[in-house]
Amino acid sequence: MRQLESEFDYVIVGAGSAGCVLAARLTEDPNVRVALLEAGGSDKSLFIQMPTALSIPMNMDKYNWGFESEPEPHLDNRRLDCPRGKVLGGSSSINGMVFVRGHACDIDAWEAAGATNWNYRSCLPYYKKMESWIGGADDYRGGNGPLAVCAGNDMRLNPLYESFIAAGVEAGYPQTRDYNGYQQEGFGQMHMSVKNGVRWSTANAYLKPALSRSNLTLIPHTLVDQLIFDNQRAIGVRYLSAGRHMKAFANAEVILSAGSIGSPTILQRSGIGPAAVLKNAGVPVHIDSPGVGENLQDHLEVYFQYRCKQPVSLNRKLGLVSRALIGTQWMLNKTGLGATNHFESCAFIRSRAGLQSPNVQYHFLPGAMRYDGRAAFDGDGYQVHVGPNKPFSRGRIAITSQSPIDKPAIRFNYLEHKQDVQDWRDVIRLTREILGQNAMSAFRGDEIQPGVDIQSDDAIDQWVRQNVESAYHPSCSVKMGADTDAMAVLNSDCQVKGVDALRVVDSSIFPTITNGNLNAPTIMVAERAADIIKGKLLPADNMAKVWIADNWEQAQRNLEPLGES
Repeated sequence: MRQLESEFDYVIVGAGSAGCVLAARLTEDPNVRVALLEAGGSDKSLFIQMPTALSIPMNMDKYNWGFESEPEPHLDNRRLDCPRGKVLGGSSSINGMVFVRGHACDIDAWEAAGATNWNYRSCLPYYKKMESWIGGADDYRGGNGPLAVCAGNDMRLNPLYESFIAAGVEAGYPQTRDYNGYQQEGFGQMHMSVKNGVRWSTANAYLKPALSRSNLTLIPHTLVDQLIFDNQRAIGVRYLSAGRHMKAFANAEVILSAGSIGSPTILQRSGIGPAAVLKNAGVPVHIDSPGVGENLQDHLEVYFQYRCKQPVSLNRKLGLVSRALIGTQWMLNKTGLGATNHFESCAFIRSRAGLQSPNVQYHFLPGAMRYDGRAAFDGDGYQVHVGPNKPFSRGRIAITSQSPIDKPAIRFNYLEHKQDVQDWRDVIRLTREILGQNAMSAFRGDEIQPGVDIQSDDAIDQWVRQNVESAYHPSCSVKMGADTDAMAVLNSDCQVKGVDALRVVDSSIFPTITNGNLNAPTIMVAERAADIIKGKLLPADNMAKVWIADNWEQAQRNLEPLGES
């Protein structure tokens, strides 16, 4: 017999980038009871809330699931880290806070892949609904949403930021005023989800204001084992809490928002997935759904580093005294270098002719260091994090047992496709050309890595295989699609095919990965899914136009380079 306190209208699994949004939006109706289950706990940590400390929670077992790939056959059998947030706010509490919507063409590609009405014009109202852009509302940006988005500090505080943008323009690329608005392509100022110097995760933006509602029940420190079914209807979930098996029942729907690793593995443990995977793990097949865990996509990046000839880089701020001063200023005023992720200029370019929209992203950092915050060498330096963002290679996720404690087998198959290999060759050469422009000459010292000896296709291929890292954007593993697509797990309403009262809402539902960081499109998806559930979709935007280079079919960029390289 069910206990009254375990019965809700909606049970949401995962208080992350999507789950917090759903919990907040669904409980706007006081008559709707929602349970929100989260494997992690509180996000009340200085390391989470201070933007500059972003590398610390990502490297803590307390806040990170600690997934990693199997040996990747096309990366010299290296295992790559795949961190995922295990805390209120999920990965929005441990990520780099970079705010990128993706290009309009990326969203239109979802509809082309079979996700009906998931196009840019239908999604733009939800991008606007979710955000409060520091520059105010316009045809592309929202001004009153929960998620605060800013442009970091004044770029003039460090001359390297503006010099990077100038180098891009000098190399023949456009400058963009707002890459999240009319024109993504080009060089410009980076945006970040930071409010008044504090990380603005979905826990801060959506969940915390909603927790005062009596119809929202947050259940932290829970490990969801599997779904509970009544024939073909999902009626609840079974979870572990303090070593005990517990159950939460849903009268309306169960919604999985456990992320691109968590959602497919919960489905598989519940008997929904490829029959061979389930049988190998000892799980009875409830629904043979071959697409669960397939279609896995991610972004790769490298750190392209130079020595800096002038004493202006962040490498000078890595000492204990400097860090203490930065931390003190942030704790007192929430200002200074503690209030930014330091990626304050960026770029989106096309790596070859024939592409309508960018497929390469640059994060510029006025320091040369590793992601754990340690210096790469003694002295001043700078770097770009760069990589192709529209991979052709596809991976998969598969449970290896029935136990929720056992981590799944994850293989991305990075660089399996020959076009991905060619894209990396192009990226290395284009990046060297950009950073070799006159605008950087006053700062540019020796190339630290890849190194000037890395020139031939073979040398680039080998260096990339040995040095490339995940940008931590796993996605697309429970994709939406048409009824005729056997690999599509969900319909366009995010409902699991073949099951009643079960949806998935997180970055796993993307049919294809977007160009750029994934937190913004994930939040948008949750906003739109909440209205789908409510039956109150906003009308599509039929006015906003998007910049596409006139010469995209014939040329890789819009102008000839002006400077030397």
